[in-house]
Amino acid sequence: MTTNTLIIGAGALGLACAARLASPQRSVVIAEQARLIGAHTSSRNSEVIHAGLYYPPGSLKARACLEGRERLYHWCAAHQVPHQRIGKLLIAVENNELPALESLAANASTCGIDELQPLSQPQLHALEPAVRGVQALRSPNTGIIDSHAYLLSLLAHAERHGASLALDTRIERLQRQGDHWLAQGISSGEPFSQAFDAVINASGLWASQLATQIDGFNPALIPITHWCRGRYFSYAGRSPFTQLIYPMPEANTAGLGVHATLDLAGQLRFGPDVDWSVKPCAAHVEPDYRVNEQLREPFATAIRRYFPQLDAARLQPAYAGIRPKLSMAGQPPADFTLQGPREHGLPALVNLYGIESPGLTASLALAEQVAALLA
Repeated sequence: MTTNTLIIGAGALGLACAARLASPQRSVVIAEQARLIGAHTSSRNSEVIHAGLYYPPGSLKARACLEGRERLYHWCAAHQVPHQRIGKLLIAVENNELPALESLAANASTCGIDELQPLSQPQLHALEPAVRGVQALRSPNTGIIDSHAYLLSLLAHAERHGASLALDTRIERLQRQGDHWLAQGISSGEPFSQAFDAVINASGLWASQLATQIDGFNPALIPITHWCRGRYFSYAGRSPFTQLIYPMPEANTAGLGVHATLDLAGQLRFGPDVDWSVKPCAAHVEPDYRVNEQLREPFATAIRRYFPQLDAARLQPAYAGIRPKLSMAGQPPADFTLQGPREHGLPALVNLYGIESPGLTASLALAEQVAALLA
């Protein structure tokens, strides 16, 4: 007997769930409101495979990042997804940041990460002459990935196992009818209605909004999703760095500092910053992804702390992304939230809220958890 499963959202998490679940025993439909996969958070980020250093020990973020990191490296190797275990440096620029660096090392160790390599100032200078800092930690298992190639590999795997993708398809209502979920919405401008045995809400920025459209769902169980925009600048010309450069995380800003990342072609970019001014919009409206030229100077000021030779004229506005957060400005970052039948009392329904960074890294591990919640 075939089980029909509806996955709402074709970002990294929705596609990872599809790749995990699609089989001869379970047919899967992926509904995506945009006209392409990964149109929002999954393709508008640093494309970093995170090592799992920052998250509270025992949290879902910490566990899923660590497990997901190894699953992702294995997936990339098995499915020819371009990636590189490039490594990153966490920099204490001044002596007053040394306690923060030590705290990061202790947090990583408590999370089960014991591969961090401490670097003295001479060792740091020998590795990255352009970087200013008094001490550093090197994370050898941090990597970079072609996120689009990863999304395509998940989709291809899911489709080989019978899944189907419906782009330009917006779910507007979910009703429980007998043993099924009735999904109603608009697909390519036409209304549709279809029954499914199970539903996964992996709609990212709009996950909380979608949950309000589930008939009979307790509104008290729906967290508020706050949008936080991060903007990026690219750096023209040759990169002065050979690996990723991260300053100390910014206290109570929900950011890791304006860091330096490289893509697989060697292009250097800086970001993201933290901008809470973006307002959530309806699912059919394109969010504001503009990057203002006037941000060049604030970016340059942040970057020069650890890269004094920065030529601000080489900074070019690149792109922006929006992170779905379950905490507000000034609050400690909230954990991922996976909500299954045991939490909300409705059968064969999983909601995923607040899947921001390190969601791409954690996607394969989170898909395993979703499968367990539906089992």
